[in-house]
Amino acid sequence: MTDHKILIVSHGHPDHSKGGAEVAAYNLFKEYERQGLDTVFLARTDQPSHGGSAFSTINSEREILFHTHMSDFFLFQSGNKKHVWQDFRGLLERYQPTVVHFHHYIHMGLELIREVKNTLPNARIVLTLHEYLAICANNGQMVKPGKQMKLCYKSAPTDCARCFPERSAADFFLREKYIKSIFDLVDVFVSPSHFLIDRYKAWGIPETKMVMIENGQPKVEAPLPRPLAEGEERGRFAFFGQINPFKGVDVLLEAFKLLPEEIKKKVHLDIHGANLEGQTEDFQGKIRGLLDELGDLVTLHGPYESNEIGRLMEQTDWVVIPSVWWENSPMVIQEAFNHKRPLIASDIGGMEEKIAHLENGVHFRSRSANALAYQVKNAVLEEDWSALVKSINRPLSISECAGAHLKLYS
Repeated sequence: MTDHKILIVSHGHPDHSKGGAEVAAYNLFKEYERQGLDTVFLARTDQPSHGGSAFSTINSEREILFHTHMSDFFLFQSGNKKHVWQDFRGLLERYQPTVVHFHHYIHMGLELIREVKNTLPNARIVLTLHEYLAICANNGQMVKPGKQMKLCYKSAPTDCARCFPERSAADFFLREKYIKSIFDLVDVFVSPSHFLIDRYKAWGIPETKMVMIENGQPKVEAPLPRPLAEGEERGRFAFFGQINPFKGVDVLLEAFKLLPEEIKKKVHLDIHGANLEGQTEDFQGKIRGLLDELGDLVTLHGPYESNEIGRLMEQTDWVVIPSVWWENSPMVIQEAFNHKRPLIASDIGGMEEKIAHLENGVHFRSRSANALAYQVKNAVLEEDWSALVKSINRPLSISECAGAHLKLYS
């Protein structure tokens, strides 16, 4: 048992937003609660509050919604300063946490970190980094703007200004200085991948302040292999996640278009994805056009709840991650491993780190529909599915993940 009082801050509540970062933060909170620790979960929401207050509760008095927003996404500045210096400060003064663990600052403002240091100078500040927002102004993707979405390997003010010609190199220089001045107040940074640590180390964060802790998974009974009909191959493929230009769903659909006709008779693709309707008309049109061309070969199921993942994995042979950006540690990798399903994934970033080629999954050349089609064909005809499954190790459990974090808090 620990004497710590732990405030976990997230940019969303899983009841409202199903992103991996939100789920990881909430899982940690619920595990602390299960262990009997004194903990509070503060999650930002864009829903209007009752009576205009900054806070409301959801599920229990320990789960607090923060009705706030950002006005400046370049410098991550709060859109309502009163929410920082009055409401958030008041919460800190009432609860008196000994640890404040930020799982994000987007949509709330970097000023919250400084407010913790000003109000509770002895509280330990932990920040989990889920992507590259501080480094890259293009949604933290480290992908250059434009239709080609070229990968970016290192940021520099002059290079960033070329990506955003409406801003000067001086703007990006000052942006970096400002963000680093806030990050200097953080006691320890957590990353779910070594790849992300390397990127932030190159950017200037001391390696001694960074720790890799994988996102924990609930302990589950892994489903049996999907029963096969007589003569059937292991040809059931699935995508899980957001449908946006960075996730490579278009590459995946193009790959299935390229499959030989005899392979198309042996495979099916299930897309369990959300937020297609929130994308640009051009992207929506591209995806819907590909779906129309592929017909019954692909089923678009839409979003899913976390408690459905086991049932969906039961119906799957292979999980595909075709992302065209670096990723960090996609939650679906650990979910697939937790349910003993091998992966086919892009050969970059956190995906390359987490998935061992020809051991517990398969890599393909990122962004190449031809390369992915080749691996899909191989998966059906050549790969030893059972051998890959046997090589999958159980991922870190939520309780183990919580234990690793508690050591950091001390």
